[in-house]
Amino acid sequence: MDIPIITSAELTVSVHRRGQLPPAQLPEVAFLGRSNVGKSSLINTLLARKKLVRTSSRPGCTQALNFFLINGQWYFVDLPGYGYAKVSRETKARWGELILGYLEKRPNLTALVFLQDPRRLPGAEELFLWEKFMSWGRRVIPVLTKADKVKRGERGKRLKEIAAALAPFQVTPDQFLWFSAATGEGREELWRRLLECLG
Repeated sequence: MDIPIITSAELTVSVHRRGQLPPAQLPEVAFLGRSNVGKSSLINTLLARKKLVRTSSRPGCTQALNFFLINGQWYFVDLPGYGYAKVSRETKARWGELILGYLEKRPNLTALVFLQDPRRLPGAEELFLWEKFMSWGRRVIPVLTKADKVKRGERGKRLKEIAAALAPFQVTPDQFLWFSAATGEGREELWRRLLECLG
């Protein structure tokens, strides 16, 4: 399966409330992860764009559901990061309600790319989200970002520990994909998995 040539990629809408969601007509893939996990960099790398999605070293940069129309065929949806972003409790609660509602009920959401930094184990938030994904029957592509920061010899150990933490959700080591925005590692494999979902 060939990686598509990206002829167009544009931000079409930033959603802050459920009523702002675009019509559910095209296949969508959502990207979710802890704040500063490298989500925006991953999307930019996938699309071979340098600055389509704004990146920041400051956690909490993405504060809306950002819909990017790709080749006029699909949407990539960049979701707000969770975790240690310096935002108010009210804002976090609003984000959570919007994100969880979208992930549970969006009929044309074909897959969820769930990003994790391999240098830390899944915490309470990751376990909570995996439980939700399973209960909703969502297709999840688990991605370990910043692969260039983990030595090749350490990857097997890290992968085994992360998979063990997620074992209650039937997540196995072979499901994970290593990705590096710095080197491009994992780009082709992630595209292959995405195209299986996008049809």
